Amino acid sequence: MLKAAIGLKAGQIIGRYQMAKHFERRIEDGRFDWQRRQASIERESQVDGIYVVRTSEPKRRLSAADAVRDYKRLTEVEQAFRSLKSVDLRVRPIYHRVANRVRAHLLLCMLAYYVQWHLKRAWGPLLFEEQDLETLRRQRDPVAAGKPSAVVQQKKSTHKTAQDLPVQSFATLLHELGNRCRNTCLVVSDPSQNTFQQVTELTPLQAEAFRLLDL
Repeated sequence: MLKAAIGLKAGQIIGRYQMAKHFERRIEDGRFDWQRRQASIERESQVDGIYVVRTSEPKRRLSAADAVRDYKRLTEVEQAFRSLKSVDLRVRPIYHRVANRVRAHLLLCMLAYYVQWHLKRAWGPLLFEEQDLETLRRQRDPVAAGKPSAVVQQKKSTHKTAQDLPVQSFATLLHELGNRCRNTCLVVSDPSQNTFQQVTELTPLQAEAFRLLDL
């Protein structure tokens, strides 16, 4: 009974990390010995960190390096879903039940994300994100871990842009732009009580954001 209990406990621990194949175990009543299977460990260490990306595309259309780059871009899809659901666009919760309303909702979500994608590209100099990510991807080793460019490192260390403006996230930049307003003004001394509209002056950050959008 003691032998079975030891074996059960050892199996729970060694199976937790899927390492049982690398150890020899000897269990007796009141005794437990183990040793490494060194040949098995060395054989597996030769492929540590190696994975295979397989595609049906011919080499003339998609090189091995580009296959890895495109595979890694799946993270952008995950970021898009996070942006839609909770980070920037916040389209949840959803209460639609009718099919055409669900399709319409999805269409509006994709249109909103499409606008956001273009805004981030245009506002690159004001944001912490890479400004020319596509070019940098072509220059980097597709297998090695990506590192931020010198421009992004400078932004993160100083929190300033090249124009000495505070670097923003997408959310904080939208909040800054939302502070601009149009006031309805009334001249108290005017007997006719006429009103006129007056838009607040642009801050340097707002002005640069509009300039990057060609507005």
